[in-house]
Amino acid sequence: MRLLLIEDDGGLARGLRRDLADAGYAVDWAGNGVDGAFWGTEQPYDVIVLDLGLPGKAGLEVLAEWRAADIRTPVLILTARDAWHERVDGLRAGADDYLGKPFHVQELIARLQALTRRSGGQASLRLRVAGLTLDEDRRCVLLADGGEQALTATEFRLLRAFMRNPDKVLSKEWIADHVYDQHAEPGGNTIEVYVRRLRSKIGRQHLRTRRGQGYVFPSRP
Repeated sequence: MRLLLIEDDGGLARGLRRDLADAGYAVDWAGNGVDGAFWGTEQPYDVIVLDLGLPGKAGLEVLAEWRAADIRTPVLILTARDAWHERVDGLRAGADDYLGKPFHVQELIARLQALTRRSGGQASLRLRVAGLTLDEDRRCVLLADGGEQALTATEFRLLRAFMRNPDKVLSKEWIADHVYDQHAEPGGNTIEVYVRRLRSKIGRQHLRTRRGQGYVFPSRP
């Protein structure tokens, strides 16, 4: 799952990138409103964390531009703890949630998980498809026979992408856009390698190759 973090505090942003990556997100970081507005328009993010006090272009202006352009990506805004009017303005401008500074990173992660579950029609932290159960909190997959497989960060993001899009053909380009961050270059056979690793853990029947098109995770293997 790919996340855009727009935050001008470099120290805070670096810590959040690390924590969010550990939680299973591929994180892109923009340090000002101009870059953030552009990336949020041009890239297919699954969720965005937007600070309001940004140089170059204010966060509310960025959010208003996205919504006017019918960009419906879930947005969580960060505000000063006592600025209740900013929270109201942000929600009216189209934000999906807010969090006041300072905050605990676990609360941020929990709110992001809730946002992405709602946007994907998922009710709990456990995603169940085709006899598999993906535990987003523990980052592991439970098999139909009761077994459990631990997942690396990339394996987790890749399997989550497949399970959130059952029966759809996911091209390598789509996977690169949604599973990897802006600095990753999954060229060559990188994606094929991770697909093989997942097949060895969950069974080949759960990931089918569509030659020349991509991969399919069938809802009924």
